[in-house]
Amino acid sequence: MSSTKVGFRLAACLLNISEARRKDIVEKIAKAAVYGDNGNYVIAACTEAFQSIDMAIQEGIHPCLGAVDLVPIYPLLNVGVEECGKVARNIAEILTLRVPGCSVFLFGQADQPEKRSLVQRRKQLGWFKGRDFNSMKVKPDIGASPSERYGITGVGASPYVMNCNVTIDTEDIATGKDIASAVRGSNTSGLKGVQAMAFPHNGKIEIACNVESFEDEDKIITAHEDSVYISYCVLGKTFSCVSPQSIEAQIKKLASNYGINTARTALVGFTPEECKHCATYALKKGIGEFWRMRRGMFM
Repeated sequence: MSSTKVGFRLAACLLNISEARRKDIVEKIAKAAVYGDNGNYVIAACTEAFQSIDMAIQEGIHPCLGAVDLVPIYPLLNVGVEECGKVARNIAEILTLRVPGCSVFLFGQADQPEKRSLVQRRKQLGWFKGRDFNSMKVKPDIGASPSERYGITGVGASPYVMNCNVTIDTEDIATGKDIASAVRGSNTSGLKGVQAMAFPHNGKIEIACNVESFEDEDKIITAHEDSVYISYCVLGKTFSCVSPQSIEAQIKKLASNYGINTARTALVGFTPEECKHCATYALKKGIGEFWRMRRGMFM
């Protein structure tokens, strides 16, 4: 972020790390992001994560390939995705120098000239299948070959991506997979920009959704669909994404066809507008550890 005569220039990095159970580790990484080294907040947080998380012993249900699994840069205010791609590429290069032995694959605007999406890159690398790096023969874009300790980290830039998880009250993974398939944007009756997977979670099934923003250049969103999407502007361009409430309602409807209720919904992080407002507020007020004010996960 930097200040200009027209206000903030703001991009978000919603860092994905392969740790959620050890609160002390998560907080150490968050503090590194706030108090990091000479303004290199993302690098400081990643460095702390690499020091604290050993992928050789990491356990979890959600797919992941790296101790730092994802470093996405999203434009929010007065900055474009192309510039975010340059920032992401710079982060990748500094990170592999700062943490010898770590490896990076690039996606989106950082992946030049192909600009392959995160989903494409993850499929190529076997992100959805596990992390047997010896058999995968993964070649990183920057850095060393993936190690058991660090794994491989995705670094890139794209329009904003939300994470919305809906838990359904069943242990039947097959039903969960059917519902996840039905809600995906790749399904003709699914929700545009939504990618979904089903996982067992605390005796129930969680439908984990990545919700991509898209520029509606062809005006494919009809008037009656307006309530399904939320829109925001960056540098005069309007982007849209499916609202968390619409995802929850769609999964609830699909689950009811199987006689199943939904148990809970969590928006992991923020909507694009909420992210922009929270970041701007915290920066203006000088509030570093903002998560202490905004506890938990909210719709």
